[in-house]
Amino acid sequence: MKVNLAYGSSHLPIEVPDNRTTVIKPTHIDGLADEKMAVLNALKNPIGSQPLLERIPADTKICIAFTDLTRATPNDRIIPWLLEYLGGPNDNITLLNQLGTHRPNTREELETMLTPEVVDNYRVLNHEPENREALVQVGTTVDGTPALINRHIVDADLRIITGFIEPHFFAGFSGGVKGIMPGCAGLETVMSNHGAKNIGDPQATFGITEGNPLWEELRNIALKTGPSFLLNVTLNEQRDITNVFAGDIIEAHKSGCAFVKNSAMQRVEQPFDIVVTTNSGYPLDLNLYQGVKGMSAGARVLKKGGTLILAAECREGVPGGSPLDNLLRSAGSIEEILTMLSTPGFVRPEQWQAQIQALVQRHAEVLVHSMLDNDTLEACHLVPCGDISSEVTNRLDQLGPDARMAVLPQGPLTIPYLA
Repeated sequence: MKVNLAYGSSHLPIEVPDNRTTVIKPTHIDGLADEKMAVLNALKNPIGSQPLLERIPADTKICIAFTDLTRATPNDRIIPWLLEYLGGPNDNITLLNQLGTHRPNTREELETMLTPEVVDNYRVLNHEPENREALVQVGTTVDGTPALINRHIVDADLRIITGFIEPHFFAGFSGGVKGIMPGCAGLETVMSNHGAKNIGDPQATFGITEGNPLWEELRNIALKTGPSFLLNVTLNEQRDITNVFAGDIIEAHKSGCAFVKNSAMQRVEQPFDIVVTTNSGYPLDLNLYQGVKGMSAGARVLKKGGTLILAAECREGVPGGSPLDNLLRSAGSIEEILTMLSTPGFVRPEQWQAQIQALVQRHAEVLVHSMLDNDTLEACHLVPCGDISSEVTNRLDQLGPDARMAVLPQGPLTIPYLA
């Protein structure tokens, strides 16, 4: 049978044997009939909060934090609707890009994300995670590292945190407090929270927030910045808005996570010999850094020693020369990476992605179909896969008639788990 994998801005069709393949998708939810009205109604009738306008007296300084280019949030819809609801252009409103530790977005990218009208008429800024002058300390992390948050977030009278909710491979779910921490946090703060101990904790995984030490620290730091109002949405595979969660940053997010869990978390009875996964297509598969999420999702239902095949376009590369690229290239093997990360005092930007990739590779062989050249993939300790259909056929033939495979065409928008 043919399965269309989410890949770049389109799909990658593959052929797999229908009698040996389980296709695992999120439970489909239709998009809302009137997305704008749903957003406006959520702002007027929020969860655990006064209506948004009742929280904004005259001259309130507002910081609206929005997700960056690597996220699927429909910023071009929800941000203009939010700004219209707030009354239009206002010198008291600043829009801040939740870059976390990612690269700044260009003006052209911001115009695509937010619309040219928003960029022309509002103060739109990229977060600066490495500029100490742009950051304010609001406390410390568990290990004593300064908890640094963007000055515009801290200095605002009210923070409006936007984004979308999906399962997240070590923070439980995206959205919520992640829009502040790590979205608008200093690099050293993120590195402390995303350190080897937290990343390696068994509770730091898809679908778990409470009891997840990494997420709980995100929450504690985010709440120290002051009152925040959440505007998060959920999406289906067509990127249609399926629900809106607005209000208290904890309570509204909790409701959104429960909604997502019902559709995204899919139970399977037995692990598979082969799993083919994606990173949900553009913009989530822009680079290999993001692709680790797809690896992590597929590995959850893969037999020890099995084969994982990731289809991720990676039009921006690893990116080349990035901290992740440098870290992966500096080691001779994945075991060497894990040894380095367990060495006291060893800390590197983006080490959390390298750690998770290495842990997946310790469990299984990982092949990648992408725009990356073979030399780059091999330098990252990955196996190139030019033709997924042929690779699957050959490996099933070698494994014998009892071997079974799974396909996650939407990648980490679906989170399988073993019964």
